Amino acid sequence: MTVTLRPATTDDLMAVGALHQRSRVAAYSSFLPAEALAEPTAEAMGSYWTERWSWERHDHRMTVAERDGELVGFTHLGPDDEGDPATGLLNAIHLDPAERGRGTGRELMIDALAGMRERGWRRAVLWVLAENASARRFYERGGWSLTGVEREELIGSAVTAQLRYARPL
Repeated sequence: MTVTLRPATTDDLMAVGALHQRSRVAAYSSFLPAEALAEPTAEAMGSYWTERWSWERHDHRMTVAERDGELVGFTHLGPDDEGDPATGLLNAIHLDPAERGRGTGRELMIDALAGMRERGWRRAVLWVLAENASARRFYERGGWSLTGVEREELIGSAVTAQLRYARPL
């Protein structure tokens, strides 16, 4: 069965949170300790997305991917976090772990980039964990390049290095 993309609704947000938690654990467990990934819980992530969406939905876009009526991925994009009006930020792209390698991530990325172009942005940026080699390969195959900008963020109690990638739209 093929995957279907559609705009997210508030009814999707608890499921988005649960998927986000599953995706994080699967993607980061090879380099982050289990205790760092234990929180937030799937329910807490759903509450996080519900709250975040309540104040971002006017200038952000969330797209969900469904296969056989089940949520299998999502993207969340919005304005650049550094204030560049010509740049859009891909805040999140997450897949259910069972969905990896099925082309859904590529479809979500194509859709997100088109959404950024529709908003008039000429450049796209994102942040990725430095140790997430699989995600970095995915982005690089999609035309993204390192910008040289780095930051550190907490995931649970673990300090993580993040790298900024960019690509033209």
